[in-house]
Formats: sequence, C-alpha cells, structure tokens
Amino acid sequence: MPRTGDSMRGLAVFIADIRNCKSREQEKKRINKELANIRSKFKGDKQLDGYQKKKYVCKLLFIFLLGNDVDFGHMEAVDLLASNKYTEKQIGYLFISVMMHHSNDLYKLVIQAIKNDLSSKDPVHICLALTCIANIGTPEMAEEIGDEVPKILTSPDTLHGVKKCAALCLLRLFELKSDKFIHAELSSRLIALLSDQHLGVVTSACSLIQALVTANTVEYKGCVSLAVSRLSRIVSSTDLKDYMYYFIAAPWLSVKLLRLLQSYGQPTDSAVYERLKESLETILNRATDPPKSKKIQHTNAKNAVLFEAINLIIHYDSDAALMVRSCNLLGGFLNSKETNLRYLALESLTKLAVSDFSRKAVMKHQETVVQALKNERDLSVRQRAVDLLYAMCDRDQAEEIVGELLAYLEKADYSIREELVLKIAILAEKFAQDYKWYVDVVLNLIRIAGDYIADEVWYRVTQIVINRDDIQAYAAKTVFEALQAPTCHENMVKVGAYILGEFGNLIAGDERSGPIVQFKLLHSMFHLCSNQTKYILLSTYIKLINLFPEIKGDIEEVLGNDNQLRNSDAEIQQRAMEYTKLSQIASSDLLATVLEEMPQFTERESSLLAKLKKKSNTLVKERDDGDNTSLQNVELSSAPVDVGGSSLLDLESPSGTAEIPEPALESGTPQDSPVLNNYSAPPAAVAAAPPAPAAEPSLLDMFGGAPPATDPTKVQVVTGLIECNEAAQPNFKAFICSRNNGILFENEIIQIGVKSEFTGFEGKLQVFYGNKSPLPLQGFNTTLFISPKDQPSLRLEGQKVTLLISAGAQIPQTIKATAVAAFGETPLLQISFSAAGTAHTMVLRLPLLVNKFCKGTGMGAQDFFMRWKNLNLPAQECQKVFKASRPMDNDLVKGKVQGFGFQVLEGVDPKPDNLVGAGIIVCEGSQVGCLLRLEPSKPAQMYRMTVRSSREGVPELLVNLLSQDL
Repeated sequence: MPRTGDSMRGLAVFIADIRNCKSREQEKKRINKELANIRSKFKGDKQLDGYQKKKYVCKLLFIFLLGNDVDFGHMEAVDLLASNKYTEKQIGYLFISVMMHHSNDLYKLVIQAIKNDLSSKDPVHICLALTCIANIGTPEMAEEIGDEVPKILTSPDTLHGVKKCAALCLLRLFELKSDKFIHAELSSRLIALLSDQHLGVVTSACSLIQALVTANTVEYKGCVSLAVSRLSRIVSSTDLKDYMYYFIAAPWLSVKLLRLLQSYGQPTDSAVYERLKESLETILNRATDPPKSKKIQHTNAKNAVLFEAINLIIHYDSDAALMVRSCNLLGGFLNSKETNLRYLALESLTKLAVSDFSRKAVMKHQETVVQALKNERDLSVRQRAVDLLYAMCDRDQAEEIVGELLAYLEKADYSIREELVLKIAILAEKFAQDYKWYVDVVLNLIRIAGDYIADEVWYRVTQIVINRDDIQAYAAKTVFEALQAPTCHENMVKVGAYILGEFGNLIAGDERSGPIVQFKLLHSMFHLCSNQTKYILLSTYIKLINLFPEIKGDIEEVLGNDNQLRNSDAEIQQRAMEYTKLSQIASSDLLATVLEEMPQFTERESSLLAKLKKKSNTLVKERDDGDNTSLQNVELSSAPVDVGGSSLLDLESPSGTAEIPEPALESGTPQDSPVLNNYSAPPAAVAAAPPAPAAEPSLLDMFGGAPPATDPTKVQVVTGLIECNEAAQPNFKAFICSRNNGILFENEIIQIGVKSEFTGFEGKLQVFYGNKSPLPLQGFNTTLFISPKDQPSLRLEGQKVTLLISAGAQIPQTIKATAVAAFGETPLLQISFSAAGTAHTMVLRLPLLVNKFCKGTGMGAQDFFMRWKNLNLPAQECQKVFKASRPMDNDLVKGKVQGFGFQVLEGVDPKPDNLVGAGIIVCEGSQVGCLLRLEPSKPAQMYRMTVRSSREGVPELLVNLLSQDL
C-alpha cells in the first residue's frame, strides 16, 4: 500500500475508522457507507481529478483486501493508467493486478494502456507496465505485447534496471506462450545478454535463457561458451562491488550459470572446456580455504556454489580427477554439524557412486555412512544414507551392507520401511553369490518387517527356489523352522505353504519334519490367516496329498469340513469342494500329473526395481556394470542360472511379469498364474509356446540386398518399408509401458534380447544375439529399417556385428537413437544368417517408441485445465473409446501411465476415478508438451482416452500406443 500522508488524508481516516470498529457488524456498516459514498462520487456529474480517483481506488483496494466484494471502480483504475503522475499510475496498475480478471470487458483497454507505457521514454512507466505484465500476463496479452518486450530487452538504449524487468517479464510470457519466442533471430540476441556489463541484467537473463533452453536446446547452444566465460570472470574476481555477498562473488549468478551448463553436455571446444575446468578447480580449491567470515551467510553462499559445481562435474561424468576430488570434499561434510550439509553430501555422493570414475572413492566412506545410518537423528538424512549404501553396494560388500540395512530395518521409521525392504531384497537378489544367503535374507525381512513386505518380494523368492535345485531342500528346512516360531507373520505362512507344497518331501525323512508334522504345522495357522492366504493353504493341502499319500485321510477330513464346504467365502468353498473331489476321484497317476512339481520359470527382468521406483523418487540409478547384467550373460537353456554369470534379477514368471497371483480355481478360464498352473491345471497349461516361424526373405534379399553402408564398421540403416512378422513377438506390448529390457524373440536356434536406456532425446539399445543351437551361425548380418515418413525425425546408428556366432555364444550390438522430432513408426531390425546350411531371415520390431523420450512433468489443476483449454485445435487432440483388455485396477492403470512417460497428476480431475497426466516429449530440436485424460467406465469395462498436444499428429500417436497396453 502506498504512503498515505497528507495527500490522501481521507484514506488514512477510513483505515483508522475500520481499525476502531468493535465488531464485525460495525465494520461492515462502515464499509457499506464508504462504498455508497464512492459509488455516488463515481456516478456524480462532477468530474473527478486524478488525485480523487487515486484516493477512491485505494479505498476500494483496501476494502477488497479485507475480504469484501467490490464490483465497480475498474474504469476509474483504467483511467489512472493514462496519468503521467507516477503515484496515480502506480495505484492504477496495483488495482488492475489485484482485482481485474482477464475476462473483464475493459481488458483490451488495459492492454492498450500497457502498450502506450512500453513505448514511453520514461523508464519508470516502462517498469510499471512490465511488472503488471509479469503479474497478470495471459496468452492473449503475450500475443498482443509479446513483440514489444524483446525489443526493450535487447535495445542498446534501455537502462539496466528496465532490462532486468524486461527479462523476467519475458520469462513469464514464455511460460504462457512458448512457441512465440523460439526463433533464431531472438535467440542470438538473448544469448548476447550473458556478456552484458551489468551483473543484474546477466542474472535475470540467465533465468530467462534457462527456461528457453528447455524448449529449444539446439537453438541456444551458443550460450555455453558465454556462460563459461562469465563464470570464469566471476570465479577469478575478488571485487565485484555491489555483487559481493559475504566475501563470495555473485553466488546467485554463479549457481544459475552452473545450472545452465548442466542443460548441455561437456563442451566440445577444448579451449572452452579447459577454461571451465579451471573455474571448477578454483571452486573446489576454495572449498578448503579458511572461511573469511564466521557468518552463516558466508558459509551458505560458498557451499551453494560448491554443490552446484559438483553437480556439473557429476553431469559431465568424464574427468576422474575432478570426480574423486569432489568425492573427497563431500566426505568431509559427512561429519558436519549442519544437518543440511550432511544431507546434501549424502545426496551428491549417491550420484557419484554410480560412476566408474568415483565409485571406489565413495566406498572409502562406507563406515562413515553406516555410522550416519545408526546415529543420525534426522530421518531425511538417514534415508539419504540408505540411498547411498544402496548405490555403493557391489558383490564384495553386499553381505556387509545388507547386514547393516537389516539391522537398521528393525528400528527404521515406519514411513520408509517398505522402500527399505525393497532395496534390501534387490541387493540380496542382485549380488547373491550363495543362494542360501539370499533365502535367509528374505526370510529375515519377513520376520522383521512382515507388514511392509510387498507381494513381489515373496513372489521372487519362490521363483528363485523353484529355479535352483541346490537350495530347494535348504529353503524347505529353513522355512519349516521359521514357521515354528512363537509369532509368525502371514507372509511367512504364504512362503512356507508354497515351498512346502512343492518341496516338503525333501525334508520329510526327518521325523521332526515328517509329512503329518508339516501338515499340522501349516493347518495350525489356518484360522489366523486372511482368505487370500487360506486359498494358498488349501492348494498346498492338495499338493501334500500328492507328495504324501499316507496323510490323505487327514487332509480330506480338513477339506471336507463344514467350515470349508459351507464357508461364506465362495472361493474357499469352491476350492475345498473341487480339491476334495479331485483327491477322491482321480487316480494316483492322474493326481501326480495334475499336481506335478512347478516347472522352472523363464528368465526375465525383475519387477522389484519397477516397484521401488513406484514407491520412491529415489536418487539411485542402476549401474551399467558387470554385476548388473540382465541379458548379456543369461543362460540360453532352461537350466538354472549360474551365479557367476548372471544376476538373479533375470528370473521372471512365464507370463512376463514378476507377480504371482494367489492360486485360484475359477469357474471360467484359469488365470495365467505360475501357482495356479501347477496347483490346479494340467501340464499343458504351462507348456512352452512353439517356436515362432522365421519371417520370409525380404525383397531386398531376393535382389541382392540393400546398398552397402558408407562405413563398413557401421550397421546398415535403410529408409524403406519391409514386412514384419508380428506373430514372432507376442510380448512386444509389454515394452510400451513397463519394460526397457527383455526378450525380443526366441526359437530353438536363437535368442534375441534387448537392454535399453533413454536420456533426453537420446537412446541407447544393446541387442544381444545368443546361439542356442549346437552349430555355429554363419553369415550373420543385421539391417535397420526406418519408415520413409519418419526418416527426418529419427536418427539411428550402430556397430556392425561379427559374421559368426559360435555354438552357445552370445554377441552384443549397440544401437544409438536420436529423436530429432516426434516419430510414429517403430524401426525394424532385419536379422539374416545360415544354420546347418539353411538360410534364416527374420524382421523384428525394435522397442524404440516415441513415448520412450517422454518425461513426466507436474502441474496444478489450474495450470492443467488452462493449458488443456488452450490446446483447442482439432489436430491438437485425439480421442479414442476402447474396451479394457484386463481388469480395470486403478493402481495398475496408474503404473501403466507412469511407465508410458506421463506423470500422474493427483487431485486434478474433479472425478476421482478419472486419471490425468502430463509429459514432455524431448526431441533434439524442440520439446512437445502433452496432456492426458483417461476416463474409465467400470460397468461397461471401457475407457475413453483423450490426449492433447502442442504438436499436430502427436496425440494420435500417443493414443494408439497407450491404448494397446490398456
């Protein structure tokens, strides 16, 4: 509120009267009296001067700020905008900014008044107009005034103070209408602001350019050299006059410049990089210098620049010396008295732990991190310590780190226990050198934190036990002993029931764990369990009849009990009835066939990592090293996986997911469940699918092949159409939302797997070709095909593979992809070879989809619906109504949408069942914003999906892709 003084005595008196009111009614009466007086003044015949308008508009503004409705005075406020007096114009802009909505009929007059002030020669008037635009800017205003602000910002005659306002105003307009400010002429002029003499202008321009870079990385690439130059001058300077903050030169600008550089890769110009390297070394050196001030502000500013410099070093991940120095500096902060410093140090060390350059240096601080886990009072710091231990863990330290995490789990805060359980399970699974140790760890997890064990954890241990003959007896004995504990969690009962139902015969020789003992032990917990666990127990009972015919009578008595046959739960009733009849009618041979031991699971990627990402926004990313190989060393046969050559994370269920639903005997078609398949279905239900036939030779092969590649070491990339055998890849849909790794194709001769990762507009795919036959594969060759319409939008390159794959061998091929723009068709991979004198050719779809380059973005309900309404052109929207292909589970659908690349926005849609999301497709030359709305109809088992995007044609691509997996 402006100063009242003698010039606005009436306003001061009115405010005093309001303050002196003794009750709400008295205040309301005084306000109504004043409103009536102001209304009469505005409607009177007497012409009001600028002072009077200013005074009455101020009163209206004060009344509005008290929480009262004001529905007049807008025209008088607009009149004040035309005044040449600063105080009157200031009050006019203040009233407009606070009280006028963009739908008001006077809004065009406001825009015209702002235009007039922007063209004024008075810098004060220009700054008032720019401030108003930044406060109340709308897309309409951006369209009308958008050309004026860049002119003011880049004009050599503009004062520095006005330039600062103009830069921040343009930032606001860019957020409203980004496409208007992305062109080459403007970008070069804005980049030049980084070399402005006034650091205030540079600071404002840096914020603007940082936002523009996210929309057009290539266009603003020239800012890197100027940012490095400016950073170098700041770091080397000792006196920047007004921009020294507690002996630290321009810390806010330094942080902005370092963040701007993180938008790009390492500079290719050696001179620029050397100058940047010198600056980073100087920042690291100063971190060890004695403090020049004992003030906390000095320490905060100094550390802010240091941590941002370390983030840039981590981003480049190329200089081993800098990364090790950063790690050593961060290690010193682990014992700091400041909680924030300990938190930031652990967070940064977690990022360094996944780099090959600094991994060993991080491991030197393992003991300190363990002590932080034990003694730290702050929960958030303890959680970062858990993240760091998870990131630094490898095969050598696995048992020690897992042991520490298990010890911490017993006293861990309840809010992080589920995430901690997942991390322990993943580490034990990934780095297990002894499978018995892995079983012990998981059973300990269930014992310590059974309530926080996700189903995926006990699903995995049963899968691994089934796939490993050498630990089945040990697992049965261990779980039997665990079930004998005075208190036993229900998840332990599930694991025990499953394992004893399969392998209880392996420990039945000991009278202490004989058949009847096993059965009575399990059944003693039946009445304490939930219905879901009772389903598993009943299935275990029928399995025990097959394993131990001598206790058939005892089990039939339980199955035929009225408690089961007349149970209120239909599932229990049905299972008891069918199992009873099965045991009575079926012969021993038929019973042995129906209830034979579970077959080994096929090797797939674990879902525990996906579960962990869903549960937490962890900073930890997976290392791409030998200990985490998912496909390179996978055994090609159905034999158990060798510990030394593969991670346990490669095991997966036959259906391609890690989840094992509880065993059920449905009246209709049986579920595709590993438990069900062997607890209630004949062996045919789990028989392997026949090998897919090889694709027919392409026309290119018939006429001599494609033209030779220009580089003999590179794989051929051909622009053209070729027929793909869709039936050869029945599980390809799984790559759309939930997978980056998996098996692309497999038959009796060859297994083809893929492991991929995507960062920004770049993707890297590793394709692995494994020879399953006893003879070598000769003349092996691969060719990539891109659709002609997608050729400008997608760039592929890769290394050529060897011509010969020996029997039982496996070779990798790396393919790099760059999304220049949004593309529609999936690239095709043609593989040709000869085996035993017979030529084979197959064409497969690569899991390289446009949504792989999509990253989720968050926004509130107001921003979402404002952007939704702005995307109103027909080509910017695509809508599709389709039948659900699976049960409509809300959590499953959310997981699919998040896996697709959208961020699910909670609480945005007024209908709670509807799901909305937002994402940005990152391309080399641009970014494409996308919004999603998914409306389920559970009674009809239908979805209506609507996607809107700033780029024409993209909505249809995304709708067609996502609907395939729903």
